[in-house]
Amino acid sequence: MEKFVLATRRFMRDEEGVTAIEYGLIAALIAVAIIVGATAVGTQLDALFNRVAGILQSA
Repeated sequence: MEKFVLATRRFMRDEEGVTAIEYGLIAALIAVAIIVGATAVGTQLDALFNRVAGILQSA
């Protein structure tokens, strides 16, 4: 039982896993920001291309 308690304490003090989790969260937030930005730009580009297509069709 003492070995289990010591192993648990050692695990709780180990911060390498915490750092990996933090990097994972940062990467996820960056990915979400990229997706949101690409979606916004894609929507604007779609509107621009539709406008240009409409102008070309009416010409």
